[in-house]
Amino acid sequence: MKRITLLLALLFAVASLPMALFPVATRSQSFSVSFPRQVSAQPLDGRLLLLLSTDPTDEPRNQIDDSMRSQIVFGLTVDGWRPGEPAVVDASAWGYPIRSLRQVPAGQYTVQAVLNRYETFHRADGKTVKLHMDQGEGQHWNISPGNLISEPMQVTVKPGGAAIKLSLSEVIPPTPTPADTKYIRHIRVQSALLTKFWGRPMFLSAIVLVPEGFDEHPEARFPLIVFHDHFVSDFTDFRTTPPDPNLKPDYSERFHLAGYNRIQQEEAYKFYQQWIAPGFPRLLIVKIQHANPYYDDSYAVNSANAGPYGDAIETELIPAIEKQFRGLGQGWARFLYGGSTGGWEALAAQIFYPEHYNGAFAACPDPIDFHAFTNIDVYDDQNAYFQEGAHKREAQPAMRDYLGHTFISTQEINGYELALGDHGRSGEQYDIWQAVYGPVGADGYPQPIFDKVTGEIDHKVAGYWREHYDLEAILERNWAESGPKLEGKIHIYVGSEDTYFLNDAVYRMEDFLNATKNPPYGGEVAYGPRAEHCWNGDPTLPNALSRLHYNTQYLPKILDRIQKTAPRGADLTSWRY
Repeated sequence: MKRITLLLALLFAVASLPMALFPVATRSQSFSVSFPRQVSAQPLDGRLLLLLSTDPTDEPRNQIDDSMRSQIVFGLTVDGWRPGEPAVVDASAWGYPIRSLRQVPAGQYTVQAVLNRYETFHRADGKTVKLHMDQGEGQHWNISPGNLISEPMQVTVKPGGAAIKLSLSEVIPPTPTPADTKYIRHIRVQSALLTKFWGRPMFLSAIVLVPEGFDEHPEARFPLIVFHDHFVSDFTDFRTTPPDPNLKPDYSERFHLAGYNRIQQEEAYKFYQQWIAPGFPRLLIVKIQHANPYYDDSYAVNSANAGPYGDAIETELIPAIEKQFRGLGQGWARFLYGGSTGGWEALAAQIFYPEHYNGAFAACPDPIDFHAFTNIDVYDDQNAYFQEGAHKREAQPAMRDYLGHTFISTQEINGYELALGDHGRSGEQYDIWQAVYGPVGADGYPQPIFDKVTGEIDHKVAGYWREHYDLEAILERNWAESGPKLEGKIHIYVGSEDTYFLNDAVYRMEDFLNATKNPPYGGEVAYGPRAEHCWNGDPTLPNALSRLHYNTQYLPKILDRIQKTAPRGADLTSWRY
């Protein structure tokens, strides 16, 4: 009782002291950003990004990512921003990896601002949204043509300092268009389906690797392989000249290899030598460019938010490719492969269009069972950011290395996305998942699967995901009908220590596939011991090399499949010159 009395007396005494004796929180450093009329005479919409860096080796706009090396970004959405009008970035702006400008240590920084410009879309579903449309660069805000940037400048950041003024005085120039070569060709078509959905002209493109002798054998028709990948500007894993002798070796932190850039050039040149060799099967290999207003890639399926990309690819782009480049044009002669996002797409396209393709080789696919959405069970967990116990909670990791060291939590990586854009407009991974898999929200933007700030999961949205895009659930629900069309076509490969925990969903898919009957699935699931992202099925080589062999690794299985399943009278000879 005496202790309580003494404590109350002490509290009363402290409360009676003058407030001047206590430190008062000071204002944070703020920044005032504007753009001149010469850059744009019209008001602009977009995401204003303020970038601070302590690394002098590059511009701050090239130093923002989800790695341990990331510098600092703060984001602010602007609507109808007029030329000459200052936009103030202060402590209220969402930041990553430091949450608020108020928490930035005082000191010297290189500062830069970028405006990731938005376009207004009047969609066919009646919704009006503002999003950044890809400009041929693959949805990278730091290099997207038409975005505004300021000159990097050295500043001193200090609490309560006068607002630092920045001018978005430069416009990022257009991306050069790659030219056709003897082996690498390009095709671009306007999609009627996507144009209708988005309310403005929309295009699909592809990079086509044509076989040796393509022009000299006009009578030949070829099998087609779709190599699903993230957006690529060209076929960079094909090189007709030896490695550059003057190439300055880099270091791959991912693979702990010096000179990995040279290894990549060596493997690309080896592939070219195989491609032109006598007896090598003559095929078309296609990389699709389907960057969209949400991401560098559409996930190649129909989506309430992104639009009917699945049907557009299957009914508009693929037929155009096969017509122009003399594809055989039949399901028995089409195959799919890819890794990560491309792995999910390869498997999804095979499942959603089972008779369009004769086999999918999915490496390290994005989550194919949402009970294991990376480390989250969207159906049974209550929170995406934490494992909850009786008296404690543990943060969910989002990335690890093959030894189990984690680099970023699920909460942190979503904080990164919040800095880059609100309403699911970051152009990053979790936002495209909710855009592709989820329903449209009342505001016209994707309905979140979980609250980006708290991590609380919306199980109604999770039910929508299960119904439409959980590949394991779809197979389980429809196997009686789809199984006969998929027999022998499903092949999945993943490292047991995948960087993004993608192996967990594969375990669940494998359990279902191994239990299938009438018919059994007849495919393959394999794991790379201690392999991280993105192991693709070669047990004889380290991941650093096998990931460079997509274009040759599955060919023996593809050729065997063609021989066993091609219909009577099929053309098995014109492309074997």
